[in-house]
Amino acid sequence: MGNSSSGGLKDHIANAQKTGILQLAQRKLTNVPPEVLELSANLKTLDLSQNKLKDIPPQFGSLKTLRNLNVSENKLESLPDELGSLIKLESLMASKNHLKSLPNSLSNWKALRKLILSDNVLNEFPEFVCQLPNLDIVDLSGNSINSIPDCAGTLSTTELNLNRNQVSSISPLLAKSARLKSLRLEENCLSLSAIPIELLKNSNVSLMAVEGNLFAMKEFIEIDGYDEYMERFTATKKKFGT
Repeated sequence: MGNSSSGGLKDHIANAQKTGILQLAQRKLTNVPPEVLELSANLKTLDLSQNKLKDIPPQFGSLKTLRNLNVSENKLESLPDELGSLIKLESLMASKNHLKSLPNSLSNWKALRKLILSDNVLNEFPEFVCQLPNLDIVDLSGNSINSIPDCAGTLSTTELNLNRNQVSSISPLLAKSARLKSLRLEENCLSLSAIPIELLKNSNVSLMAVEGNLFAMKEFIEIDGYDEYMERFTATKKKFGT
């Protein structure tokens, strides 16, 4: 239990065996309690957020029934390859860590819908996300990513958040992302010429947030394709009554 007492852990484990939910947030953990791995038969939700974990043990790959994993606000620098075995995972929350890269095995997460990796130290767009067919939300804000690669054309997510990165180039293929509706690129390193015309003219993006880049917003509204983008933006606002 690291720096935490074991008080209450047995009760949490016993309860989790019945409910499939284990809440171990804010317990000053420096290691994952080995008792967690005893729940491999039916654990669905595991919250280890706001602790002091430096790593996730490879044995986590045995938690085959896990659907929701929250390891936000720890000290993680990497995730083990074995996490790719969690093929039922629907949500990963791993914000506010020290993650530098992610294993390619995570491309096995075909059920994943929500991926939150904000406020880490990633310097490359994690290409495995381009292979996940059921994504709804991808939050990569607050990292050091400098480009959006060609693979983004196969992204299935409806929301992509890259605010507060160092993005200076965007692949035109991003416009082919069929379900992408919301694209957030505030506070990056984009020049006006780095925004693909295809993204404005021929994509399904109806919300593009680009404030805080290397151009004034009055320049953005004069760019070729802006009118087509605004038609989608306005239509979406009317549809949802906003």
